[in-house]
Amino acid sequence: MTRKRIGFFTRLLDEVSAQERYRLATEQIQHAERLGFDSAWIAQHHFHEKEGGLPAPLVFLAHVAAYTRTIRLGTGIITLAMENALRVAEDAAVLDLLSHERLEVGLGSGGTKTSFLPFGLTIDQRASVFADQLHTLLSAWRGDTLAHPDNHLYPPAPTLAQRVWIATFSVEGAARAGAAGHGLMLSRTQPRPPDQPDLPLEAIQNPMIDAYLAALPAGISPRILASRTAFVADSNDYARRLAEPGLRRQAEQFQAAGHVITGHTLESHARQLDAHFGDAPSVLASLRADSTLQRVTDITFQVHSIDPPHADILRSIELIADHIAPELRALEQA
Repeated sequence: MTRKRIGFFTRLLDEVSAQERYRLATEQIQHAERLGFDSAWIAQHHFHEKEGGLPAPLVFLAHVAAYTRTIRLGTGIITLAMENALRVAEDAAVLDLLSHERLEVGLGSGGTKTSFLPFGLTIDQRASVFADQLHTLLSAWRGDTLAHPDNHLYPPAPTLAQRVWIATFSVEGAARAGAAGHGLMLSRTQPRPPDQPDLPLEAIQNPMIDAYLAALPAGISPRILASRTAFVADSNDYARRLAEPGLRRQAEQFQAAGHVITGHTLESHARQLDAHFGDAPSVLASLRADSTLQRVTDITFQVHSIDPPHADILRSIELIADHIAPELRALEQA
């Protein structure tokens, strides 16, 4: 049985200055490494600091690499449609060398409509631009000639193409990731169909895993990462008190984006937004009920959109390491 890998994920959303966000996130990743987490993942967001506080993930991970030794460092995700693929290839190659080949490259097309405009794009173009950029990125890492016989990626990075992960919300996207032999990244939550607001997340993501595995070429080991919101505290009452305002804000954001959220209680928000919070036994029981997690190779935990204070994030990391991770690592992959 393959041991599941456990990760820590952050969108860098602490209610402090940008510089302080980066310092706190670095400290959180160091803490996760000391406690035995296998990986740390960071998100990229342009312009909108309330969605995510980091436009330059590879720059930040280069900084983190200097302060860590063993934890794998992942992008969850680089919004590739808004990037120059050759510059991403070069920066990732340098970072991978500096981190002693600890880089994992999660990629996606991006989702914030207005963020595309300064890059000369619209959100309707994202799928085709992403496909073109991904082709260029992989070609550079393979060592292909780049527009002229004299041009090849330096430093070379022939193994990075084997560490690509694709984020998607759809069965079709999961099948494409599988057919290409990439890893599959599953979100912490997903908008439900308008007529099924209480559809369990596993009912959405298990068909994606099915499509991914069916498309995966023979001889290629699956890589399936599920991100989950999990905030663990020393008591259920304390966790609930911190969870309520964050999940209420997320519910309002979902509704403003046109998604259906029913009910106004903490329980209804937690159910529809797929948040796991409480003391360690409660969170473990909640996570065990998610059948998706039995099928994945990697599980990453984030506190968003609960977004507790820094000290509580550190404590949650400790409690996950001591009480949650050992149990989930032992789950047999279905």
